[in-house]
Amino acid sequence: MSGRHAVPRLDLQFFAQDGPGGEKTEEATSKKLSDARDKGQVAKSREIANGLGLLTLFLVLRFWVGVMGEQLLGVFPKFYLQIPSVVTFWNGNLPERDIEVIFRQMVLQVLLVVGLVFAVTFTVAFLSDLAQVKWKPTLEPLKPKLSRFSPVSGFKRLFSMNAIVELVKSVAKIGLILWICYGYLRDKSGLLYLLFDIPLMQAISLMGQTVTDLGIRISLVYMVIAVADRIYQSRKFAKDMRMTKQEVKDEYKQSEGDPKVKGKIRGKMREASQRRMMQNLPQADVVITNPTHFAVAIRYEPEKSEAPTVIAKGEDYLAARIKEIAKEHKIEIVENKPLARMLYTNVEVGQAVPPELYQAVAEVLAYVYHLQGKV
Repeated sequence: MSGRHAVPRLDLQFFAQDGPGGEKTEEATSKKLSDARDKGQVAKSREIANGLGLLTLFLVLRFWVGVMGEQLLGVFPKFYLQIPSVVTFWNGNLPERDIEVIFRQMVLQVLLVVGLVFAVTFTVAFLSDLAQVKWKPTLEPLKPKLSRFSPVSGFKRLFSMNAIVELVKSVAKIGLILWICYGYLRDKSGLLYLLFDIPLMQAISLMGQTVTDLGIRISLVYMVIAVADRIYQSRKFAKDMRMTKQEVKDEYKQSEGDPKVKGKIRGKMREASQRRMMQNLPQADVVITNPTHFAVAIRYEPEKSEAPTVIAKGEDYLAARIKEIAKEHKIEIVENKPLARMLYTNVEVGQAVPPELYQAVAEVLAYVYHLQGKV
């Protein structure tokens, strides 16, 4: 048997990050963030809403519990007083229908008393969520996805970093709540032993104050966890939304168009413009050259315009081609290095010669017209 050790073959693609184009190193574009928002993917911490909801609940109870207790205590006598009259009316028997009516009225009164507390709590929790994600309802997260039923995907989610963070967060919450409860109730143990020796209303008031004070302390610590979770969720979302260089390029192509295609279009447009320019070149009165690098064709029509117009221009190869066509059509070619460079640099095809070059161009045209016997 050979002494060599068998080396297992590993598929490195198993460890690669999702998405084409390699590692996700680029920050998410505004388009990807907008698309993610449409799908309900946002940086959001549920702990913020839970923490603010709990804090609001106990703060409202702290200042409302006295009034709420009086109202609740007033509900029961009110309905109990109705029972004797109903029983007397029905010869000592309480009809089931009347019991149901009295019970419903009593429950409605209780709900009206405690409803304000829960309404305020729900409103604060809702506004905290709204502040995190803005108002843009979407049903996308509710749509069924096959990946959610995949054992592999479920296994990955079970042992993912997010699952570990949620576990640590849950343990931290439970531990902190137990620690706060133990410390607070230990300091209040002397008062709690007096509950059996004081009047009922005073005992209820003491219990209400104890519960609300403890709840406020728990809620404040919970908010610290919520803020830390919000920071973590924001960073995690930004990391999850990162893109590969290839994804950025593909998105740019989709939104702005493929640079290669746009380059080809510009090239086609440039070729078409050059063809039109060459077609108009035989109408030129003169071609002013550098003599090798630049060539500019000038046409002057006094009846149509006050100044001469550049109808063609080119550099290097195109300049040579302009001169060839000029010779074929017996158009005068005049060498004037500074004027050719100035016209090529500052005047586009189809534009009139600027006033500062009138004198120089007029001298060239006068020379050409003299050669042609027009003057």
